[in-house]
Amino acid sequence: LAVKDPTAVERANLLNMAKLSIKGLIESALSFGRTLDSDYPPLQQFFVVMEHCLKHGLKVRKSFLSYNKTIWGPLELVEKLYPEAEEIAASVRDLPGLNEFYEYHALMMEEEGAVIVGLLVGLNVIDANLCVKGEDLDSQVGVIDFSMYLKNEDDIGSKERNVQIAAILDQKNYVEELNRQLNSTVSSLHTRVDSLEKSNTKLIEELAIAKNNIIKLQEENHQLRSENTLILMKTQHHLEVTKVDVEAELQTYRHSRQGLDEMYNEARRQLREESQLRQDIENELMVQVSMKHEIELAMKLLEKDIHEKQDTLIGLRQQLDEVKAINIEMYQKLQVSEDAMKEKNEIIGRLEDKTNQITATMKQLEQSDKDLLTQTRTIAMSFVKCASNEAQHQYKLVKDISF
Repeated sequence: LAVKDPTAVERANLLNMAKLSIKGLIESALSFGRTLDSDYPPLQQFFVVMEHCLKHGLKVRKSFLSYNKTIWGPLELVEKLYPEAEEIAASVRDLPGLNEFYEYHALMMEEEGAVIVGLLVGLNVIDANLCVKGEDLDSQVGVIDFSMYLKNEDDIGSKERNVQIAAILDQKNYVEELNRQLNSTVSSLHTRVDSLEKSNTKLIEELAIAKNNIIKLQEENHQLRSENTLILMKTQHHLEVTKVDVEAELQTYRHSRQGLDEMYNEARRQLREESQLRQDIENELMVQVSMKHEIELAMKLLEKDIHEKQDTLIGLRQQLDEVKAINIEMYQKLQVSEDAMKEKNEIIGRLEDKTNQITATMKQLEQSDKDLLTQTRTIAMSFVKCASNEAQHQYKLVKDISF
């Protein structure tokens, strides 16, 4: 077999390492998904490989004290001759003056150097943030870590396990986030239920106040009726007395015309008093009628408020149905990862119990609102009927008095 040139083998090895380093850096950077910094291991190995490539075949510079083998000489020459960095890839091979720094068999002097320059174009897809301030760039070249580029079945299996674990953790985070959202929804529903209970209590108090007002109005109506009865009795008694007086005066009319005139004036005065009394009774009746209209208006407002509360209860029931649907969907998703999420099933059970409790509470509130509305309508109709009958009775009394 023909013996290969050792320098050619070195160039091939460095080229292959450069390919592996650049490929691994691009793949890891894309999977990393963030801007790279100087502590990123694939990026450090890339710089180590590139430094080995640049130092291959580099001539030893003789100094006064010792030999110095450095790559900064040709790089400074590149910077002076070609300020634009984009032109380095096209002209690095034919760059004049490289013979001064590199041996004829160096990597930068052969075709492998141009290939590496072409591979470096692919690094445009990577975002890196490097800070070289305070770094020792003249230190010893690092050692290439070949374990980063050699893969076995155990690494592949561990990678698959890591992918599965990452998927399970992502699913767990999703379920926890959805659980937090459900908890917030349930807490908001609790808050709304508490507010509805408070408003319902307030309505019950207002209804009790309205009932007390109705009772007071009934008592006042009864008192007015008794007063009207007393006034009617007094009026009848007064009319009887007046009738007796008129008869006596008629008997004495023949004796004195003056006595007749006085009787006529007295009768007119009494007629004016009776007319004024009738006017007062009619005014009182109008007041009672206006109070009846006000009570009817208050009852209508109470019915409207109760209808609004019932609409709110219907909306809450729809929200509870949506929460139930989300809980069912959560239960179906959690069955896939039953071994890892048993505690979540217990939480979902408690959420369903709380949801059933809220549903039962809402049904009780709805039933209580219906009963309240029925009682309110019954009270209002009875009061209106009583007020109407009382008004008709008073009107008949006034009409009898006028007659």
